[in-house]
Amino acid sequence: MGKLQLVNIEKSYKTGNSSIKVLKGISLEFRESEFVSILGPSGSGKTTLLNIIGGLDQYDAGDLVINNLSTKHFKDRDWDAYRNRSIGFVFQNYNLISHQSVLQNVEIAMTLSGVSNSERKARAKEALADVGLSDHIHKKPNQLSGGQMQRVAIARALVNNPDIILADEPTGALDSKTSTQVMNILREIAKKRLVIMVTHNEEIANEYSSRIIRFLDGEIQSDSDPIEKKDSASINQPRTPKKRDKTSMSLFTALSLSFKNLLTKKGRTILTSFAGSIGIIGVALVLALSSGLSNQLDVMQSDTLANFPIMIDTNEQFVDFSELGPPGSEKSNSKYEEFPEDTTIYAYDYSESFIMHKNVFTDDFLSYVENIENELPEAVNNISFTRGVGVNLLAEGTDGVVKFETMSQNSMMGGFSGPSMGFSHWYEMPKDHQFILELYDLIGENSRLPEAENEIAIVVDEYNRLSTLFLEKLALTEEEYDVTDFVGKTMLKLLPNDVYYTEAENGLFTPANPIEYRTLYDEADGLDLVVTGILRVKEDAATSYFSEGFIYTQELTERIIAEAQGSKITQAQKDSDINVLTNTPFQSDEMKEQLLIHLGATTTPIGINIYPVDFEGKDAIKEYLDQYNDGLDEEEQIVYNDLAEMVGDIMTDMINTVTYVLVGFAAISLIVSTIMIGIITYVSVIERTKEIGILRSVGARKKDISRVFNAETIIVGFISGSLGILISYLLIIPINRLIYQLTEIENVASLSATAAIILILGSMALTLIAGVIPSRMAAKKDPVVALRTE
Repeated sequence: MGKLQLVNIEKSYKTGNSSIKVLKGISLEFRESEFVSILGPSGSGKTTLLNIIGGLDQYDAGDLVINNLSTKHFKDRDWDAYRNRSIGFVFQNYNLISHQSVLQNVEIAMTLSGVSNSERKARAKEALADVGLSDHIHKKPNQLSGGQMQRVAIARALVNNPDIILADEPTGALDSKTSTQVMNILREIAKKRLVIMVTHNEEIANEYSSRIIRFLDGEIQSDSDPIEKKDSASINQPRTPKKRDKTSMSLFTALSLSFKNLLTKKGRTILTSFAGSIGIIGVALVLALSSGLSNQLDVMQSDTLANFPIMIDTNEQFVDFSELGPPGSEKSNSKYEEFPEDTTIYAYDYSESFIMHKNVFTDDFLSYVENIENELPEAVNNISFTRGVGVNLLAEGTDGVVKFETMSQNSMMGGFSGPSMGFSHWYEMPKDHQFILELYDLIGENSRLPEAENEIAIVVDEYNRLSTLFLEKLALTEEEYDVTDFVGKTMLKLLPNDVYYTEAENGLFTPANPIEYRTLYDEADGLDLVVTGILRVKEDAATSYFSEGFIYTQELTERIIAEAQGSKITQAQKDSDINVLTNTPFQSDEMKEQLLIHLGATTTPIGINIYPVDFEGKDAIKEYLDQYNDGLDEEEQIVYNDLAEMVGDIMTDMINTVTYVLVGFAAISLIVSTIMIGIITYVSVIERTKEIGILRSVGARKKDISRVFNAETIIVGFISGSLGILISYLLIIPINRLIYQLTEIENVASLSATAAIILILGSMALTLIAGVIPSRMAAKKDPVVALRTE
């Protein structure tokens, strides 16, 4: 029995509302090796029969039996494997892939059947040698003659050692001499396997064929050498096919096919990739600016937040403990509904949401705050405690000796004095000298920070200026000074309370008057304060910690407090309900407490400033302070003011707004480029329709066809992404220069390597998505129709 049998094969095609029957109950059987020519006029059904035998087209009724196996239940994968391993096609117009070399065209079928690379090349070269093309293996098809291209097609058909060679008008496009060469090759092949040729040329059929079958109107008219009828049971009851080995195209093969195709259209590929890169450029620049601004913000935060601490003071203030807010919030009165639909308007007392609260600094709370640096070492830059004790300072200037006032003009006795008050000109230094030197430069050859209790330093602004308000406090009237006029000089004299205040016989105390200042400065016991250096804020610092004026050590603060606590005026005031300075009763206990703080009787701080490292540190500090309040009554809780919150929100909102706007523009360009790549892929599908048919004819699955076009979109996506990243890096250079010209901030825009890689991968993913529909369209192409496409 032969290897191939057709049992009552019928095939019809629909044209509009009508149906044309092309094959009408064809029954044929073929030998394992013979040269069969099928003759007949155009439209007789011979090519359709060839396509059905080759598995490119499917029959409507009957059965195609291969090696006594029925194909009735063949699935797509079975037909793909059948075409790959059992069938070799030779077409009239050669059907070679133009962008592949001769060798690669012959190899293509073996790439689907899992043959190793080395074996694949060896077998392809051997097949080409058999047809006399050893010297042309690296040429492209368009560099060959018609006869040479047909021999390449024959080599491709033979290379996978198929059982059947199907030739559709193999000499139709050849001259007589070349036709003779091709027919001799086919006749030689027919000695070892079945060759079925469709032709109009009866002369060639008679000369080379061992069997001629004539067709007319979809029916067999004659068969010159039919196979004798065998046991019909073996034909009518063929075995059901077992699972066949599947064909599969590797991703590398798909990438290779697509890459070579793209190389044949370099100009369009470059333009497509550039257009696709526009969206990537937009996103890359957004990320570069956003990342750069975030990095710049991180750098600026430490300096910026130095002037915006988390502040805790003992002044009375309105506090909303319950977070009641307007009616309708969750914690408000439950009778109110948020965003009601009715039109009723309610009255409510806003002040009921707030109460007056005064922070009380207990020893437990002060210890809790002091421990914050141990609990949150990476969150806290510095902690400063503000004391209300008065300082008795005399200064000698060009206009004589004057009292140097350390209290701000708008503060009462015992009020808050610190960097944020602006005009006190008298600030205690943090213990962390490194923190100061990160923000300030020391001006002058011998300038240094104060270290001992009798040492102070002067802070000037970025122009080396000191305000006249400060200089007037020192009785200095010159317009210009040198660093040497201050550094190493005694600028102030600190007087203890017992020297500055004189006790009268009636127990009242009188502060020194201006007439006594010269005598006290020259003769009285006190501490001379020497200037050790001049500080100026660094050029790259975003802000400053101190305002202009004097800075001093914590050791000096401790001395002042110690002397004040032991002074006569302090002891007298503690034991009296009469103001020992004015001889009048206190209007309230609070007024007496303020005076005791000023005289140094009460050493508890009146204010605490906690300086965070950054915004995350600020949040950690606030959480730490909130934990202290857990379980405490409202009057015992500590309320703080976050001056950095507003700054942080403004900066964050600004960056987010800029980012969102830019992302919006970038997203639009990404969408446009993605749609465009989808269109380009669709155009590529149309252009490569014949290639689709060729790949299907050698056994490529539908998913392999999809893989080819998906590979093409991935390559385009990779090129687009890489090009976009390259252009982005180039654009970052002038962008940074422009930003520097406008803001004097260097290298704001910066794109990390990680972000660049992610963007390239994202570009590949987007183009892959864009090519999904076109690639599916390609996979669904009818291989017979595809092969006919020019």
